[in-house]
Amino acid sequence: MKQILSSLEGMTSMYMASQTGPHTAQSIREIIAQLRVMPMFKGQVEDDDAEELARLIEEKYGISMGVGAIVDAEDFRPWLHDARINGEIGDFYWGRYRKLLNLKGLPKSVIDATDEVTDRVLDRLGDPRNLSRWSRRGMVVGHVQSGKTANYTGLICKAADAGYRLIVVIAGIHNNLRNQTQARIDEGFIGRDTGRLAHANKAQRQKIIGVGQFDQREFPVSLTNTLRDFNKATATTNTSQIGQYNVPVVLVIKKNSSTLKNLLEWLKEHSVHQGTQMVSQPMLLIDDEADNASINTAYARDEVTRINGQIRELLSLFHRSCYVGYTATPFANIFIDPDTDDETLKQDLFPRHFIVGLDAPSNYFGAQKVFLDARERHVRLIDDNEDILPMRHKIDRPVDVLPESLIRAVRAFIVARAIRNARGQQSAHASMLINASRFTDVQGRLRSRVADVVDRMRAAVAVDGAKGKAALHNPEVAALHAVWESEFAEAEGADWPTVQARLHEVLVAARVVEVNASKRSQPLDYDQAGEHGVTVIAVGGFSLSRGLTLEGLTISYFLRNSMMYDTLMQMGRWFGYRPGYEDLCRIWILADGVGWYAHIHEAMDDLQTQLKRMELAKATPEQFGLAVRSHPESLIVTARNKMGTGREFPMKVGLAGKLVETTRIRTDREQLDRNRQAGEVLAAAVKASGLPPQHPSRGTLFSGVSVDLIRDFLRAFHADASDPLTDPRLMSDYIDARADTELREWDVLFASAQKADGTSADLSRIDMRAFGRSVGEPDLRQGVLAISGTSRRVGSPGDERVGLTKEQIDAAINAFREERIRDGKPVPETLPPRIFCEVKGRRPLIILRFVEPVVPEELKAKSPDLVVAWSICFPPSEVQGGTVEYIVNTIRMREMFGEEEIEEEALGDTD
Repeated sequence: MKQILSSLEGMTSMYMASQTGPHTAQSIREIIAQLRVMPMFKGQVEDDDAEELARLIEEKYGISMGVGAIVDAEDFRPWLHDARINGEIGDFYWGRYRKLLNLKGLPKSVIDATDEVTDRVLDRLGDPRNLSRWSRRGMVVGHVQSGKTANYTGLICKAADAGYRLIVVIAGIHNNLRNQTQARIDEGFIGRDTGRLAHANKAQRQKIIGVGQFDQREFPVSLTNTLRDFNKATATTNTSQIGQYNVPVVLVIKKNSSTLKNLLEWLKEHSVHQGTQMVSQPMLLIDDEADNASINTAYARDEVTRINGQIRELLSLFHRSCYVGYTATPFANIFIDPDTDDETLKQDLFPRHFIVGLDAPSNYFGAQKVFLDARERHVRLIDDNEDILPMRHKIDRPVDVLPESLIRAVRAFIVARAIRNARGQQSAHASMLINASRFTDVQGRLRSRVADVVDRMRAAVAVDGAKGKAALHNPEVAALHAVWESEFAEAEGADWPTVQARLHEVLVAARVVEVNASKRSQPLDYDQAGEHGVTVIAVGGFSLSRGLTLEGLTISYFLRNSMMYDTLMQMGRWFGYRPGYEDLCRIWILADGVGWYAHIHEAMDDLQTQLKRMELAKATPEQFGLAVRSHPESLIVTARNKMGTGREFPMKVGLAGKLVETTRIRTDREQLDRNRQAGEVLAAAVKASGLPPQHPSRGTLFSGVSVDLIRDFLRAFHADASDPLTDPRLMSDYIDARADTELREWDVLFASAQKADGTSADLSRIDMRAFGRSVGEPDLRQGVLAISGTSRRVGSPGDERVGLTKEQIDAAINAFREERIRDGKPVPETLPPRIFCEVKGRRPLIILRFVEPVVPEELKAKSPDLVVAWSICFPPSEVQGGTVEYIVNTIRMREMFGEEEIEEEALGDTD
């Protein structure tokens, strides 16, 4: 029955795609009704099944996707439109791929948006019919797990149609990601299983897959396959020049210096033109995860890291070449010095010609949904790991037992898989991610302990699972029932008897595998599944943090941390699409991690917004790069060795239109007393100035306060030195430059909590109630109040509206909503602070408040009872640049953000 409905869905989708105009709920049901009477379906599809299918298709076709934004170089000259009109390029490869996307059930709006955005990217690549020498550099910015591979597969198809003869895809730094990417290219571009082509038995070589099902007139040549990267043996057996092939040649290679060396030697030996020492055929190079291992991380300007140098050398071999980096975390790439040049290797990989921002479809399961809109549904906090598996541990750390939170997460996965099976999703894959250590040896021990947990459940269910209510006398079955009761009792189609009946089939199929660079590692082979999908628990580290897709990822257990935006976002493998089971997805994570992801999401959202603004302003990639470097959070967006820095790193920090808060304050008693005294002095001076107090619901407000009083307060107040944004020198420089104009008069709010049970306090007899705020326990042990909890906010949502008129507030909200709707994005429930700080003509706003730290009983001795904290909402700046320079050396970076461990994971004893 499942197969019949799947076929009916595919035919319905294809029929809808062939028609023009929007589809309504009624038209979808009419199409299904027409198809149901066909001989292959007649009498086999019940009315209820047809209605359920109609609702599924209706949901899919309700998904929207924008086409993103583009920042172009000044010399951009479009060529694609004229070439199509003149009939100089066809659509053989793209036509096959579009049919495949239709067959997979992608909404027509998403396919149309993919079509348009890949056209826009192709138009910015060099015209392959242009025989003069050219080189193009660009970057495409997507979202983690949002379909970047599907996008560049479409680009490859169109590039092949346009006349590109060699296409190189540089995938991840590990075999598992390269193999996964090859399989995607096989399906979407080549049309044959390349692993079969390498088979010794000729009868078993040919297997048509993916796009090959639609048209078999041409098959691109692949010099790599799902079993093997490009190596010396491949190079030796393929002695043809690129120009001798009459179809496109594609390679999917690992981001590895040995592989790149083999490719360079092969091209030099067989394909370079003797007169120019260059290859004449046009080449497209796709760099997947372009911010990882491709960046020139050498500190000195005349040194070039090996992989970066080899990529640049590969590009320089071709008379006509294009480089397109795909990434969800573009910070490192934008930090590349656009002026870096080399006589031999030519220009570095800065995306000087174009930067394209991809919009995610409206059904994307991203940070907004996970950590902001539906945090209570999806997020579970880990608070029991320190004694068993602390955040920082050594390679020889024993794993004799597991944290109870991890055992609970494993049980949740088994129950969630049972619910998915009950929903008819047993043919789909289901995965669990466990990323709790960077060491492969520790990952191996974790895998063994998790396998023990699954074995106990399997044995218990085999013995007692069929005994109905009596099964609950078994402790293992009772534990599974307890997880169902607390996590999934309200889920659709998930009553306990149904779940219990499915547990046996789930546990029989469940595998626990290690995914890393060790010899124990097992491939995540989703393609070899039969009628039932794969059910797998993957334990790993770096391999699970870059590019690898875990099909049907339902439960994640994440015990890693990093101060680097790109590292944390790439570790977020749980982002993506969860059709039919989004309500079952859970993420176990540390409280600090939740705060970081929410915080990073705002920065990433801001980046995409900035990209759209710069498109409207017709800015260039170099100007966009400068804007990103001026982002107030950009000091920690990427590992410091990717920042192109030597001994010192001059960083321009922008505060215009931003909210800055003292989220980190040292617990030094003397300094806390000085901070409170600074608040007393400011309050007394404001009252003495004669300005009338106002009493909004949030506290006591004074408008028109002199900037001199603010400067005096900020000079006396000191937070934690690890936060550069609250550094008194930086604040002073920024304010001084605008003290006679934009920042001459301020609004000052002495905030008061609205909860009646808040502790009473005052500053110079201005009554205030303290705000209870959770603080990070690890930081508190080190003498720092990290006033953040899971939101990284000192203030409360909406504080920034104080001082604005109702008309200004409404205009800001409406403009933001219209912007989100125009971009095809949902409007978040919590509005970002920036939209109120960015209101033109507003006064700068400083908010003082008392914070009452909420800490565990055993840490109360380390925490003060009340502390003074502040927030500043800076208005937009008309002063040139709107930034101040802040010098950071490598020692200071280490003090502020610690060592970046991810870069070490590809070495010896780590994954």
